[in-house]
Amino acid sequence: MKYKGRDKSSNIEDRRGKGAAKMMGGVSGLGIIILIVYTLLGGNPGDILGNNNITGGNIAPEVQSSQPYKETEEEKELRELISVVLKDTEDIWNEEFERIGYEYREPTLVIYTDSVSSACGTQSSAVGPFYCPGDEKVYIDLDFYNELSKKFKAPGDFAMAYVVAHEVGHHVQKLLGVTDQVNKIRNQVSEKEFNKYSVRLELQADYLAGVYASKAKSMGVLDKGDLEEALNAASQIGDDTIQKRSMGHTVPDSFTHGTSEQRQRWFYKGFQTGNLDNWDTFSADDL
Repeated sequence: MKYKGRDKSSNIEDRRGKGAAKMMGGVSGLGIIILIVYTLLGGNPGDILGNNNITGGNIAPEVQSSQPYKETEEEKELRELISVVLKDTEDIWNEEFERIGYEYREPTLVIYTDSVSSACGTQSSAVGPFYCPGDEKVYIDLDFYNELSKKFKAPGDFAMAYVVAHEVGHHVQKLLGVTDQVNKIRNQVSEKEFNKYSVRLELQADYLAGVYASKAKSMGVLDKGDLEEALNAASQIGDDTIQKRSMGHTVPDSFTHGTSEQRQRWFYKGFQTGNLDNWDTFSADDL
């Protein structure tokens, strides 16, 4: 992806080295593993504990470092990349919202290390990137790029761009009222039934990431192989692929984000359409 020297978003909040409230007696061990997988799939980490405001136990006082954070060259490159991607999403969604008669409210992207405080509670970087609807912010520890590249076998700058665009997609859903509508259903149906709604919500965010990719192509900033990087990332974090990797088999009724094939297909559908016209996963008979 061509991002060198391009406009960057001003909606970046850098909390690296500033510390965060420490969680005492919180989630650990297997719980952390589950949170990692869930959040990599685009979920709100609050949901997995049944609470949008995670406390996870006692919270120690916030730790502040007296030394400024010293970023590596790799971190500098990643910071520039996600700043450019965020700026592109701002341009894209401001234009698209105006087209459909709405006003886009730009989210803030928070860069942090180790742990971070949000309206969804205090989170460890182990949960990966996440969007918190309570404060309308996307949270990313740049170390996640190595996890995506090595552990999940989805390398490339546009794979990371896909992740950012997916999380911003959740912000679009929040602004258009989709998130609230789905949350209202949560206590009205069984967990198995609600999983089906969750899948449609996540596939819709993948579609929105595809719209971003379409606009990026029209701006001439995609390099050869970028689309394949995003499609590979979508595939590597499909429910079936992750379950096969971790358990050796799949449990379809437990899927909350869609199969690898579904995630790729809805991302590509957004890429082909390039706007919100075909984004309604909830009315689709065949996901």
